[in-house]
Amino acid sequence: MANSIEFELFAPYNKGVVLTGSFSEGKDIPMEKGDDGYFRTHVELDDGQYDYKFRVQSRSFFLEPDEWIDVIDPKAMHVDESHQTAVMQIKDGMPIVDDYVWCHDDKWLPQNDELIIYEILVSDFSGGEDDPYARGQFKHITEKLDYLCELGVNAIELMPIHEFPGEQSWGYNTHHYFAPEAAYGSSKDLKRLIDECHARGIRVILDIILNHSGSEAPLTKIDYTYWYHREPKDTEQNWGPEFNYDHYDEKLELCPAREFVKDVLQFWIAEYHIDGFRFDAVSQMGHFDFLGQLADENRQQAQPKPFYNIGELIPESPDATNFDGPLDGCWRDGFLHQIRPLLWGDETDIETVKELIDAKRAGYLGAVNAINYLSNHDHDRLMVQLANHEIFDEAAFKRVKLGAVLVMTAMGVPLIWMGEEFGDYHPKTLESAKIDWSLLSNDPNHDLLEHYRGLIHLRKDNHALRTENVDFFYEDVESKVLAYIRWNDEGSRIVVVINFSGQYLADYNVRNFPQNGTWHEWTNDYDVEVNDGVLTTDLPEYEAKVLVV
Repeated sequence: MANSIEFELFAPYNKGVVLTGSFSEGKDIPMEKGDDGYFRTHVELDDGQYDYKFRVQSRSFFLEPDEWIDVIDPKAMHVDESHQTAVMQIKDGMPIVDDYVWCHDDKWLPQNDELIIYEILVSDFSGGEDDPYARGQFKHITEKLDYLCELGVNAIELMPIHEFPGEQSWGYNTHHYFAPEAAYGSSKDLKRLIDECHARGIRVILDIILNHSGSEAPLTKIDYTYWYHREPKDTEQNWGPEFNYDHYDEKLELCPAREFVKDVLQFWIAEYHIDGFRFDAVSQMGHFDFLGQLADENRQQAQPKPFYNIGELIPESPDATNFDGPLDGCWRDGFLHQIRPLLWGDETDIETVKELIDAKRAGYLGAVNAINYLSNHDHDRLMVQLANHEIFDEAAFKRVKLGAVLVMTAMGVPLIWMGEEFGDYHPKTLESAKIDWSLLSNDPNHDLLEHYRGLIHLRKDNHALRTENVDFFYEDVESKVLAYIRWNDEGSRIVVVINFSGQYLADYNVRNFPQNGTWHEWTNDYDVEVNDGVLTTDLPEYEAKVLVV
């Protein structure tokens, strides 16, 4: 039995819109515009799947006045890129995304201060490991969830998965904000991935682009300057049409760009049960007042589950996460840029090291505000950079291990870039660069994985590492040694002693140790005694001792 299905398009100042689809026998179906700016029509349709698109008299400046053009629904939940149409599924007389049934909504999920985040580019993570040209999909991540559980991470951050042009992209050129990228799999595949993550206590964070869209996004074709700035605000930092969050429609009493992105975020939380967003290019986006409103609405909609609003700001801006800031957390690019020279042996500035480990010195107030990392998608991997400095093999693995200790014991939330944990070596590229899982058959790579796994579980078991408490109780500038303690009020205590030099320091005395008695050295699994406030130990070059009481 057919039901009346409504089609609508918000185009308040366009003269005409018609609908055409697989149900219209090649004919245009007229649409009527209401006082609210929406063109609407109703079509009698049975349950099933239908292709459709709009034909619009465009107001965009790069077309002829009122030129008729084809436009995919800006709110299409599925897109057939090959035919340039939206796809609608109808079940029980209602448009739906799909008929997936959620199974694990009742599962406990970690709070923001407990997170260890793992960043993933879907196409390069997994799937067809023996074929370098086979693209990864959502289902392949689902197949690897047991690996991620064993590693210990409890959040994955997916690089943009919204529909983009073509099949190979990092995704920062979004065309269709309500549709998952078809090359990655179906909406049900994505929901199954998220559901299975939740079953394992893993949260899912989406990287999303609200500063700009892809150049062929539907809104650019309907009425460009209604949603976007006509000219880029900064020609040197321009990646596509930039949303105009200042434009206010006095007649309809709304800001169109703001309303659109609100709908986008609410849709992904409601429909896909997302646990956080990483907002790209926040420095260029600006409008912290609006961003704060979005963050508040995200947290409210996600209740009672936790939600994490993360921003990418370059240069980093701790103020964005403080009491009057709009965000919960900030990618801390300064951590990466300052820690890497320490690891390949440039001059060590102890005060810089302190600022890296104690984010309060850099202006962050809370542990959840700073997100620390050795690598991410925007930079060459640490292994690549070490090789560029002619540091290879055992020496390279040793320094990556030291970097991992710093990330996992610093104040803040740690983030791992996929494959970093076992020494993947691919340089940064926009082309295919699938991580090389075969490396795990090599002893050094597997040993590095075990090191990461141990550090992650150490962090999860010792709540001192979730706090803002850091005290540097010993430093030796000449020998490049630094020691600090992390603690909480419940008695959890961890001491880290680091040798940043290229010299082996035998029988080295670390003074002013915060507590006498027996401590367990976690890195090599043995007990040590501290007497009269002095720890005597060997400190190999570029190595850290991690001691737990």
